[in-house]
Amino acid sequence: MSTPALSLPAGVAVTGPLGPRYDEVLTSDALAFVAELHRAFDATRLDLLAKRAARQARFDAGELPDFLPETKAIREADWTIAPLPADLQDRRVEITGPVDRKMIVNALNSGAKVFMADFEDASSPLWSNMIDGQLNLKDRWAGKIDFHDPSNGKDYKLGATPAVLIIRPRGWHLPEAHVTVDGAVVSGALFDLGLYAFHNAKAAQAQGSGCYFYIPKTESHLEARLWNEVFTLTETRLGLPANSIKATVLIETLPAVFEMDEILYELRDHMAGLNIGRWDYIFSFIKRLGKNARFLTPDRGRMVMSEAFLKSYGALLVKTCHRRQAFAMGGMAAQIPVKNDPAANEAAFAKVRADKEREAGSGCDGTWVAHPDLVPVAMEVFDRLMPTPNQLGTLRADVSISRDDLLLMHAGARTEAGLRENIRVGVQYIEAWLRGRGAVPLYNLMEDAATAEISRAQIWQWIHLAAKLDDGRTVTGALFTSLLDDEMAKLREVLTPAVYDKGRFPEAIKLFSDMTLADSFEEFLTLPAYDLVA
Repeated sequence: MSTPALSLPAGVAVTGPLGPRYDEVLTSDALAFVAELHRAFDATRLDLLAKRAARQARFDAGELPDFLPETKAIREADWTIAPLPADLQDRRVEITGPVDRKMIVNALNSGAKVFMADFEDASSPLWSNMIDGQLNLKDRWAGKIDFHDPSNGKDYKLGATPAVLIIRPRGWHLPEAHVTVDGAVVSGALFDLGLYAFHNAKAAQAQGSGCYFYIPKTESHLEARLWNEVFTLTETRLGLPANSIKATVLIETLPAVFEMDEILYELRDHMAGLNIGRWDYIFSFIKRLGKNARFLTPDRGRMVMSEAFLKSYGALLVKTCHRRQAFAMGGMAAQIPVKNDPAANEAAFAKVRADKEREAGSGCDGTWVAHPDLVPVAMEVFDRLMPTPNQLGTLRADVSISRDDLLLMHAGARTEAGLRENIRVGVQYIEAWLRGRGAVPLYNLMEDAATAEISRAQIWQWIHLAAKLDDGRTVTGALFTSLLDDEMAKLREVLTPAVYDKGRFPEAIKLFSDMTLADSFEEFLTLPAYDLVA
């Protein structure tokens, strides 16, 4: 197929290579809309990122996060979010995944109520991944998503009752390096949201749904305010009904948990709910308080949702959401089927059932899974424990959570096995990410960028604070390097040298090692990693 040249609006440059049909997404009018978003909001975005850095400096100096005194009136007042559309009233099981064509069709047909199509942590932001994803979603609303896969001979067709589609754009911190406006690189968030809304919002509404988003990595109500302004301008410019865009915000950063009421309030006309993003939340907890010895973490496997700060965070999220008539969405079940081992497969599914029973019992209105085979497992639990479309009437008056509850550390040992697991998972994920894969099956779990972030953050913290393992050894850079070399040698044998040597392991190892041994802590591993793929 030919690759026509683009017609670019004034001030816009596209440096990414053009593939077939890219001109259908990168139209002059669509890019002009992205440019308008950039010109209206990028200065505020950059200012908010600077505010993150300033707050981190205060945390590094010993300050602890707390509820904001200046917004106490919002927390204490009685108000609720705007009413929600019919197709968002029942979200009991949501499936998430990247925006490749096969995933989109399979997820929409999975039986889940919602599919979150992910341009963020489940997608490596290769230029081709981002634009092909936009084409795939455009085809979904145009009724053209069906396709034949020559690699396996299968035909993929959209079923009669597909899941509701929600899009997760990239967070405020990530750029789209292949597009500039007036010489400045555009925000990945504004690029993803702008293109999707421009091409699909009216089509989605015409087919009885709407323009819905999941918002990642939010750290403050001021960042939520910016999203609200983006939504309002988008509705105005695209001729959409006022307040028709609806957003679910992931509470996956430590500062955000202290501003949940305020985040709901800022987005109250566009709000659909909050989500318990447990893996990124653990990463954020380590990142924000990692230099404080009081918050030295145990093996990440010991940090579970039924204990300590994770338990308090989940309970407070449900209570806060339901008071405001917003949905409280549970977290990810990352397990995937274990082929050719029925006992191991049932053990994995039993963990999912127990986790979903805990969520439904706590008042969550729905949950996440990463694999279609887990949809019926989670659905059975929520059908049994939540016979109504949602649990907005469960107000959790029994819950009273303090600042100290949200900072209560998990107990448990730090072990060599935990250190090795962080190394194996972190390096293998980065290597796959560099090859363009954002959702990576590792050790019977579907991992995304959050797990790699936890892995390198925890090792960095243990080295920085000279943590003791359960056998008495101190975690040092030298110990980490020794274990890294050993784990990579073992991995090369397991994968076979032929497979290992064809990958991008040297780059992944260097990036993981450099970030882990650095004096300062890099905000996101995806930022330097993006330089290797952009």
